[in-house]
Amino acid sequence: MSNALSIAAVTAVLKHILENGMVRDAIAKSVGDVIVTAIPPDTISVGIDERAQLNLFLYQVSQNRNVDWISQEFRDIYSKSRENQHPKHPPLALDLHYLLTAYGSKDFQIELLLGYAMQLLHQTPTITSDTIKSILNHVCEVNASSIFSQALVSIDVSNLTKKLGNIKLSPQFLNMEDNSRLWSALQTHYRPSASYQASMVLIDTI
Repeated sequence: MSNALSIAAVTAVLKHILENGMVRDAIAKSVGDVIVTAIPPDTISVGIDERAQLNLFLYQVSQNRNVDWISQEFRDIYSKSRENQHPKHPPLALDLHYLLTAYGSKDFQIELLLGYAMQLLHQTPTITSDTIKSILNHVCEVNASSIFSQALVSIDVSNLTKKLGNIKLSPQFLNMEDNSRLWSALQTHYRPSASYQASMVLIDTI
């Protein structure tokens, strides 16, 4: 069903926000050719061949039990979308936890990339459903052959974004112990990074 793609949709939207910002900003351009990816950190080449790169990695999914901040407008829209349907269980409410990491082999590349990426996300504390819809449609147009675009072909993007509603994005500042555990679990070379939580993402029952 359509919002089984909700997790991938949020990742795609965040990746687009970072990519779009990097293209437009003069400071980011000064770093050189920068790529933005959403892959496991242990698959990224580091060392001599390390290139200027931002990577957004979904490292954890947790259950969200706080529904108080959901607007009444969204509740009404979601309720209407469920008319004449009888799910066995209520929607699964999730928090998505991301690790944003900067890479680079030259002086100051990492600091510039991470600082600018954090500024971009700080300016986007809430991603509206309209923004999500616009970005997803753009992603499909620009790269119709991608795995995600192909997955979107068979669904109604408008319906998906209505059920997603607004996504709240907030930084999660890990202490040294938690940060060390995370990078040890990733089994790769440490690079400066920042953690973010996207809330809430709803997945329906069939």
